[in-house]
Amino acid sequence: MKYEWRKQKKTEYGAKTSPSLVNILPTNYILIDGKGNPNEADFSNRVSVLYAWAYAIKKAYKEAPLSDAFDDFTVFPLEGVWSNGMEDGKLVKDHLAYTIMIAQPDFVDEKLAQAALARVKEKKPDPLWENVQFGTMADGPCVQVLHVGSYDDEPASFAKMDAFTRENHLERTQAAHREIYLSNANRVEPAKRKTILRYAVK
Repeated sequence: MKYEWRKQKKTEYGAKTSPSLVNILPTNYILIDGKGNPNEADFSNRVSVLYAWAYAIKKAYKEAPLSDAFDDFTVFPLEGVWSNGMEDGKLVKDHLAYTIMIAQPDFVDEKLAQAALARVKEKKPDPLWENVQFGTMADGPCVQVLHVGSYDDEPASFAKMDAFTRENHLERTQAAHREIYLSNANRVEPAKRKTILRYAVK
């Protein structure tokens, strides 16, 4: 049986266009940090090494499944945790700091991930391999919404989230936010892109 994240992780990846309160449990990720404009080549290169590792993990898992219930899984979408990058009320993309990541099913452990990493590093040498990590993140209580449209239009969706947060007597706990890219930006026109926006609250 194949593990499908859209079916198994509906709370995390089933956001609607109206904001909602969710509780995000600890999740394992492969990840890499970066700085600067996401439209530049450095960002694309970091995305590429993450996907190369993700598919190496998938291949290794299929060769030796660790779960009796699942013999394969669908690779999760790219996610990013971003600083706000605001200066004098304006977004300066060159000053953004981020961690991009791809979630892993609960049954994929670090041992398997590191073995897959060793194999892909040998097959596809890249200095960025020295910056990748396997780690766990727990967002806890969050407000999230499905944003449909260009990334540059996200402020409108954040405004909806902020209104929901105030109306429900919640408080945002950090400036950084998470984005989950459900659409392939290279294949989907900006107006139709789907991105989950999420930030932690208390």
